[in-house]
Amino acid sequence: MEQYALLVAATLNAGTVLAIAALGLLINEKAGVVNLGAEGIMLCAAIAGFATVVHTGNDWLGFAAGMGAGALLAAVFGVLAIWLNTNQYATGLALSLFGAGFSAFAGIKYVQEKLPPRHQFALPGLQDLPLLGPALFRQHPMVYLAIALVAWLVWFLYRSRAGLVLRSVGESPESAHALGYPVRRIRLAAVVAGGALCGLAGAYIAVIYTPLWVQGMVAGKGWIALALTTFATWRPGRVLLGAYLFGGVTMLQFHLQAVGVDVPSQFLTMLPYVATIVVLALISRNPAWIRVNMPASLGKPFYPGS
Repeated sequence: MEQYALLVAATLNAGTVLAIAALGLLINEKAGVVNLGAEGIMLCAAIAGFATVVHTGNDWLGFAAGMGAGALLAAVFGVLAIWLNTNQYATGLALSLFGAGFSAFAGIKYVQEKLPPRHQFALPGLQDLPLLGPALFRQHPMVYLAIALVAWLVWFLYRSRAGLVLRSVGESPESAHALGYPVRRIRLAAVVAGGALCGLAGAYIAVIYTPLWVQGMVAGKGWIALALTTFATWRPGRVLLGAYLFGGVTMLQFHLQAVGVDVPSQFLTMLPYVATIVVLALISRNPAWIRVNMPASLGKPFYPGS
């Protein structure tokens, strides 16, 4: 049972990375913008966060640096895709490739660096509960902040005026523009906010999840986070559940290896990606269901003069 408690704890930790990044991409897509550059953003944010902690010793400054790097790259993407009307898909792919190359170059001297000793977090009074303590109440604060972020985003999107405007921009930018809303600025703000969250996820990987820097360490999590938005049908609560599902699949490979299951390690390593493909294939069997939930103007450019 203790092993299962540790598996649950690892699942929450792994799912937090996917949840934060996917929520950022959800904000983008609710505004009608598809950003395929999440992988590159997370890689650049990972090295920015890791380098900041190496030089300052402060994890929270590392998170801030990651968010700043993510917001900056997303802003560049936003200017190109929203103001200059470049193709969103091609621009996102270019950003992903740039992030992979730039992070590898910038991180060369940090490959052998080590972070200061990590703090162990626990909720007083709850950490010693049998099974529940090690499973749920000995997590990094960012795990609980991700859950709080989901609750806030649900309120923001479906209970606030600003959220209604954001969704209207994603559904019908022409109507929002006719009502006097600055569609392009709203989309840019959504892209920057989404990039900051992707940056936070990238920094979390390098600072907490695997506290080191290795080239390509995001290892496809940006693409899984992108798939999660479709899997969750653009609903924040479902994003969190999906993130924990994929996080559990990721951690399952290590659990099976630990208990001595005789399965090739290569097969276990590909489990999260196989699960992603299977889920997307199942969802795609009902295109009408996707169209009902998907923002109507997702991926479509907007020209104010038209």
